[in-house]
Amino acid sequence: MLTILILILGFLFGSILQYAKLNRYNTISGLATIENFAVAKAIAVAIGTGIILINIEIGLGLASYHIKPLILGGVILGGFIFGSGMAILGYCPGTLPVSLGEGSLDALIGIIGGLFGGLIYTLVLPSIQGILGPDFGTISLNSIIGNNFIFYFLAIILGALFIWIAFLIHKKENVKDLKWLYAGIALAVLDVITFSTVVTDRPIGASTTYPYLCDYSFGLIHNNYFEKIQKPGSWELIFLFGAFLSALIISVVKKEFKLTLIHSNWKKYKGSSPFKRILWSFIGGFILIIGARMADGCTSGHILSGGMQLSISSLIFAVFVFIGLLVTGKYFYKKN
Repeated sequence: MLTILILILGFLFGSILQYAKLNRYNTISGLATIENFAVAKAIAVAIGTGIILINIEIGLGLASYHIKPLILGGVILGGFIFGSGMAILGYCPGTLPVSLGEGSLDALIGIIGGLFGGLIYTLVLPSIQGILGPDFGTISLNSIIGNNFIFYFLAIILGALFIWIAFLIHKKENVKDLKWLYAGIALAVLDVITFSTVVTDRPIGASTTYPYLCDYSFGLIHNNYFEKIQKPGSWELIFLFGAFLSALIISVVKKEFKLTLIHSNWKKYKGSSPFKRILWSFIGGFILIIGARMADGCTSGHILSGGMQLSISSLIFAVFVFIGLLVTGKYFYKKN
């Protein structure tokens, strides 16, 4: 029964992303080249809406906090690496299976690169522990201020601020499409549902799937890291399979399923070489998951779910992800 519930949640997640095309290579790489702000606007609206809804939900005793620890080196360095991989690949861990469901072959290569990155991370983790710290523990605005009127007042103000920033970006972008807005609100509502103690009592996430699946496949299960990721990894694997199914079914029904390796934005900047796209898709996926595991989260688990909880580690991670994304976008994407 729980498996079916997780599949449904994943199906809804994939449907939301697909509806607003937030999973597409052109959309995400477009943010890296500062040409398409749909992802940034949707994330800002989702965080803003989620800050208000989730903190009220938790305050009413209907959910609980799931704050990621502030492991400073991992969050900063991992965030920058993750942003770089996201720019090169044009996907994040949660959008890869959705785009694969639509027929994007570069997403498949990115998944393979990500699985390999998860495996390598497990193997090298003992030797890189020193650069991940220090660990300041789980810190959020709620833990700093306390569960009182001031906290909820600030939460509402900050939530409104994120939403205002999204509309400010939208005004400057000067486009009429509002799918990003509806998708952002829907993602926040989906996270609220997932957080509920009567549903799954956990946040949405994606990146743990990759080391979990690869480590399990290669028998690397007798270590502390696998014990840590086993439960969330199995949950996220089912969740992402639901997202994949939603994209596959919807794209087939709408007759939009198409096997694609070279997307128009890649061709615009990097040319039409299949080998080059395959190579960089693998490298991007590898880098993406290495960064995600160093920071202990990704776009959905850290930026969205963590940002909604006003987690300090997640907000810092978000800043460095966007720095990595934009810096890499500037130097990696140059017109032929």
